[in-house]
Amino acid sequence: MNARIVTTVDATIDPEREQELLEGFRRMNAGPTPEGLVTSELLRGQGGAWRLQTTWRDREALMAVRSSGEQPAALALLDRLGATHSHSVFTVEQSYGA
Repeated sequence: MNARIVTTVDATIDPEREQELLEGFRRMNAGPTPEGLVTSELLRGQGGAWRLQTTWRDREALMAVRSSGEQPAALALLDRLGATHSHSVFTVEQSYGA
């Protein structure tokens, strides 16, 4: 069985644009769900820090989305808000809970 993959996109958002981020995330998730997407969460940190965290069924599902030629929805949203962002990819080695 292939391991799940978690992608994170970290950004700092101007407080005046937070509502746009929240609404954009809602719209993004109201659309079609990419094949293999398990969960997607928008996390608020301190000092304007935000994280979009997405769990994928496996690396193949993530690579299929990335090879589609379209910009990932989370990155497009942050670009529209003028946010600088960084991203990481993690393999789930162990998990606990639901």
